[in-house]
Amino acid sequence: MHCEFLMGNEAIAMGAIAAGVNLVCGYPGTPSTEVLETVAKHRPEGTYVEWSVNEKTAMEIAGGAAYSGARALVTMKQMGLNVASDPFMCLSYIGVKGGLVVLAADDPGPISSQTEQDTRTFAAFAKAPVFDPASAQEAYDMIQAAFDFSEKYQTPVILRPTTRVSHGYASIRVKDPEEYYVNRPEGFVKDTARWVIFPRQSYQNHLKIEKRNAELQAVLSDSPFNPILPGPAGAKKGVAASGISFTYAMEARQQLGEMPLFKAGVPFPFPEEAAVRFLSGLDEVLCLEELDPVIERSLIYVCGKYGLKTKILGKQTGHMPAAGENTRDGVLAAMASFLGQSLPALPDLKLPPLPVRPPVLCAGCPHRASFYAVKQAMKGQKTIFCGDIGCYTLGNAQPLDMVDTCLCMGAGLGIAQAVNHLDGETECFAFVGDSTFFASAIPGVVNAVYNQAQFTLIVLDNSTTAMTGHQPHPGTGKTMMGEAVARVSIESMLRGAGVSHVETVDPLRHALAVEAVKRAAALPGVKAVIFKSPCVVLAKPQGRVTVDPGQCIGCKKCIREIGCPALFFADGKAAADPALCTGCGLCAQLCPAKAIQGGE
Repeated sequence: MHCEFLMGNEAIAMGAIAAGVNLVCGYPGTPSTEVLETVAKHRPEGTYVEWSVNEKTAMEIAGGAAYSGARALVTMKQMGLNVASDPFMCLSYIGVKGGLVVLAADDPGPISSQTEQDTRTFAAFAKAPVFDPASAQEAYDMIQAAFDFSEKYQTPVILRPTTRVSHGYASIRVKDPEEYYVNRPEGFVKDTARWVIFPRQSYQNHLKIEKRNAELQAVLSDSPFNPILPGPAGAKKGVAASGISFTYAMEARQQLGEMPLFKAGVPFPFPEEAAVRFLSGLDEVLCLEELDPVIERSLIYVCGKYGLKTKILGKQTGHMPAAGENTRDGVLAAMASFLGQSLPALPDLKLPPLPVRPPVLCAGCPHRASFYAVKQAMKGQKTIFCGDIGCYTLGNAQPLDMVDTCLCMGAGLGIAQAVNHLDGETECFAFVGDSTFFASAIPGVVNAVYNQAQFTLIVLDNSTTAMTGHQPHPGTGKTMMGEAVARVSIESMLRGAGVSHVETVDPLRHALAVEAVKRAAALPGVKAVIFKSPCVVLAKPQGRVTVDPGQCIGCKKCIREIGCPALFFADGKAAADPALCTGCGLCAQLCPAKAIQGGE
């Protein structure tokens, strides 16, 4: 063993490698992305890694590997588990042979997600065990235990870190390479009675799952991941916690003094026997958890089942927030109030309020040019602009104001179709990124062509998966293992689906881009414009723009219309910040006085 300073996601990846993982696949999504990237960076010979086109596909690939006796890890954020739920629910019923661990990273807050959902609740719905690490070290240890658990009980297992565990750093005790477990898959063995899911088989397996989970409750009651920390003799109040909230509770315990503390590190199947031992003799228990009251409800159930009189407090009683992240200070305050202790008053520093810094598209981002081209082409017409998940969601901000809806990946295509079916006078547009096109937009295109919809699809192709850290996808011509492969053509796929008008244009050539949108919008049926220009982080244009103050008329058009963060107004004239400007040249094309020069 040795120590390394690792991010939580890096620790999870190194734990998977130490557990002998044979295959890792997934789809990028904050806060999970670094797990797969770290495995790809450190993978032993023979370990296969890929970014799949979406989470459903990744889950099916991982399931196939587990059928073959391999140890497989599939990574995603909590939203991705929704996409993967179809194969995951079936895998829970049909079971696995090798170890299958599903890394579903939750995003309390939410910080970068559409929903604030709790994967622990999903695990109970799927009847699959879920491990809930409280620290980066525990995440490293838990994923190894999860693989063992999955193989032993032939079930997929969920590992559910939250943002603060995934992205926190710590000094981690990790195994040396010679200590790694080596898994040699047997390979797929034909057995239709086991691997072909039929209703009768699902019924029989359901009975087995319920029996197994009842047995696991006793097993998990003695698990080191579900410990009970004793308090002083005669204590009448205790705390139950999980995940990062347990870490906060341990810190608060140092300041408030010891009290009985129960950690539900594996909250499903819930360790009832351990809970009974913890609750016995306590009058009140405060539950600390993110996001759903999973522990709280389970303890209430245990009290009812075993006739205990302990009062359970938490989210449902208003003692803890019903939504959002827990914080160290928030947990400390809640525990102090629960224990009847007062905290020392903090000094009044009278700090000024922090400046508001809303997220914006990067200076030089081609998406800004794409949105502006569509806006100019459709000026004065009744329109709806259906957005999607990605950097380009920021097109909703002023002055662009070009995202009227945003639901989930690929949904903009369906929304645009529906609006047109109900209101034929509205010009409908759907925006989707290149990675999202492959992940979830293709069925929407096929549906639109088949059902004779009328809308314009705008594909924002910046040659990467930019929002989550520039991962490759089928259109980039490379894989996560560094292999050069043939690019999958978005234009060819659109034409293959029956879209008759497909035009590709560089959005930074403003006049050409506007004309391309006008041509497409004027045509009937489903039509597409692919705005192709690389992400500015990957391929910055050469040079910067400058503003000639003698020619600038102070109209502010460059600032008012595109909202580039590199542009500002000073002394009655426009100016470009050389530290931010990338020289994309969009503003120079818009300037009525030709005062902006340079760029491309």
